[in-house]
Amino acid sequence: MIDVTKRLDKVFANSDADAIVVMNTDNMDSNFRYLTGFSGGLFEQGILVAERKRMTLLVSELEYGIAASQKPKGMEILKVDSARDIWKDLKALLKGKTIGFNSGFLPYSYYKLLKKHSLGKRFVDSAAAFEHARVTKDGSEIRSIGKANEIVKKALSQIEPHFKEGMTEKELTAEFDFLMAKAGADEPSFESIVAFDKNSALPHHMPDDTKLRRNSIVLIDVGAKYNNYCSDVTRSFVFKPDKGSAKYKRIMDMYATVKGAQEAALKAAVAGAQMSSVHNAAERFINTAHGGAYKGKFIHSLGHSIGIDVHDSRVYALASSVKFKLERNMVFSDEPGVYITGFGGIRIEDDILITDGAAKMF
Repeated sequence: MIDVTKRLDKVFANSDADAIVVMNTDNMDSNFRYLTGFSGGLFEQGILVAERKRMTLLVSELEYGIAASQKPKGMEILKVDSARDIWKDLKALLKGKTIGFNSGFLPYSYYKLLKKHSLGKRFVDSAAAFEHARVTKDGSEIRSIGKANEIVKKALSQIEPHFKEGMTEKELTAEFDFLMAKAGADEPSFESIVAFDKNSALPHHMPDDTKLRRNSIVLIDVGAKYNNYCSDVTRSFVFKPDKGSAKYKRIMDMYATVKGAQEAALKAAVAGAQMSSVHNAAERFINTAHGGAYKGKFIHSLGHSIGIDVHDSRVYALASSVKFKLERNMVFSDEPGVYITGFGGIRIEDDILITDGAAKMF
């Protein structure tokens, strides 16, 4: 069970709202999960009103029971049977108050309805308050991310025997997702990426009907979700390698370069360091390795914040342009890569926890 008081304190520390409204649509705002800790239920059109010391949840009868079964201390649940009831209850909770909302999720049509019916005094954007609160993790969040990593790494350790010559990327994706479910994943963190050979040079390639051949790169970028929290891990393999071939030797050279870059970044990722400096450590390693053979072949940022969302914030990232400082208990991916168009790519990714010393790999 989450500590509601501490989560509210973290959010309101960076918001001057009297109350923050989290409104779900047909999809769920991930801040709803952050504040409630709910792991079950869809809560379509559900509305959560967060105040500094308490929360009120407005739900239909359809999901009242599942909400009640997960209710944390400090939450009141109101059953609403119609739109009229919703706006009546919201008006009672919000009239005359400064109201926060999440511009990063809330559609404009919902915002207009909220503004019309709540009779709030003033409206303020609370998206940044949520991002800042969520970028550092508490103990329960770190344990859930750790378990999500344990699950996906177990599945990755079992996948190689499923490699078969002539199978497609789609077929291997299905094999992996099944292994991950068996290992205990609630669901994938995102659509699994499997890329063979030349396709591995495309970081966000989606699995297609490309067939697996001998001496080919197999790149698998995958994540498990456990108790609301995500993992994101990438491994690069070679299927039935021809160890005497020039191609295999080049792949191994790329792999060693990427592994060295990941380790360089891990050493640089300490509390107080600039996020950009961690990316730069990895990029510098790649650009200078082997006489600059792979200079310019690392084509994305080093990593992103991980939590309830697999990209938990677009603001906090291990990227050359990000000047925020790392804080203890932040969680990021560390995923350098080398990509050569027409040949293939190598990426190695692990999730890391920022500590007062060197970052810890999950």
